[in-house]
Amino acid sequence: MGQNIYQFKILLQRSNPPIWRQIQVPEHYSFWDLHIAIQDSMGWLDCHLHHFHMNHPTTLGKKYIAIPDDAGWSDVDISASWDTKISSYFSLKNPQAEYVYDFGDNWEHLVTLEKIFPSEKEQTYPRCIKGKRACPPEDCGGIWGYEDLLGILSDPKHEEYADRLEWLGNDFNAESFDPKSVVFNDPKKRFDVLFDG
Repeated sequence: MGQNIYQFKILLQRSNPPIWRQIQVPEHYSFWDLHIAIQDSMGWLDCHLHHFHMNHPTTLGKKYIAIPDDAGWSDVDISASWDTKISSYFSLKNPQAEYVYDFGDNWEHLVTLEKIFPSEKEQTYPRCIKGKRACPPEDCGGIWGYEDLLGILSDPKHEEYADRLEWLGNDFNAESFDPKSVVFNDPKKRFDVLFDG
C-alpha cells in the first residue's frame, strides 16, 4: 500500500512576474524535509536561517516551525522543524503557510497545499513538476533589491551593469527555469552536515 503525496505550490511573494514552483512530497515529510525540498526546487543555497509560520490546525493560533536555537525569539513558541510532520499541520482545510528564508533579505514564500493523492508506482518523490522563472541570486537585497538588479541588467549603459554582470556570471537568465533540472538533496544528510551528525 503506497503512501499519500502532498502537492504544494511555492510562490515567492511580491515577485512580478511571479516566481513559483510546484512540488510533490511524501506525506511522512517533516517541515525540515519540506524546507530542503523548497530550497532545492527554488534554487536557494540554504545558507541562511528560515522559518515556517502557519495556523495551528486545532487552535487556529499562529505557530512558528523552525530551528529553535537559531530563531532568536525567546518569547515565541517554536516547534522544531525536524520533529513536526507536515501532515499534522497541512490539510485541505488548513492549506497555507508562510515560509521565510534569509531574515536579512526576507524572502517570503506562500506555501499552498493544492491536493493530496496516492503515490504513483515507479515514481520517485520528492519531485518538481512545474515552475516559472529563475531563483533570485542570494544576498541581492530581497525582492526590492532583485527588482533593482533586473533593472540594471536591462540597461547595458547603466554604470553598475558590468559589475553586476560579473558578480552574477554571464549565464544568469531571470526567465529560465526547467523543472527537470531540479536535484533534491537528502534531508537527513543535509541535517547531519549542518548539525555534525
